[in-house]
Amino acid sequence: MSPPTSSHLSLWKQRLGRVPGWVWDRTEIETLVLADNELAEVPDRFGAFKKLRMLDLGHNALTQVPCSLADLDSLTDFLYLHDNRLASLPACLARLTKLRYLNIGENAFDMFPECVTGMVSLIELRASVNRLTCLPDSIGSLPHLRELHLRNNMLTTLPDAIETLKELRQIDLRGNPLIHLPPVIAELPRLEKLDLRWVPALDLPAWLESLDARGCVVYR
Repeated sequence: MSPPTSSHLSLWKQRLGRVPGWVWDRTEIETLVLADNELAEVPDRFGAFKKLRMLDLGHNALTQVPCSLADLDSLTDFLYLHDNRLASLPACLARLTKLRYLNIGENAFDMFPECVTGMVSLIELRASVNRLTCLPDSIGSLPHLRELHLRNNMLTTLPDAIETLKELRQIDLRGNPLIHLPPVIAELPRLEKLDLRWVPALDLPAWLESLDARGCVVYR
């Protein structure tokens, strides 16, 4: 395969098995797609991509990601890590303070990766289809978060710290064994959509009516 010459490098669904060596010479690229390539590991060499704005490592077989991802100072747009076998993320990824979209869905997380709460520019966070039993109070450290997707986890409630997420528009809690929701959710000023479908153990709280009354769509 001959190396392409644009600043956008896509090797999507090539069944590569490993990252070709020439990729690491393309230090000028702004987007890199390595999705769906049967990758079980990736080299710790991402720090050379000083202009990279988007990285897609989704739909592989990764059990860990290298700490050099934290050196991607220009990573602002998207980081896709979904549909892998990740159970943790390196703490150093908290340095991705410019990142706006993160997808860690369809992995093996049973504890929420604390480093994510250091990604203070996140607008959208997708962590659906994992084994999460709780969220840390530090989730409240994401002041710009607008969408929080947590479908099909093992959550029984959310922390009261969610009240600090004043920019939240959407919360997806479908398919969780919820037994309680904190009333502070009703105080989120910009909430537009709350999805509570497929949560049969939850006695729906009366304060949901206040969300209905102000135009927030509550799926039950």
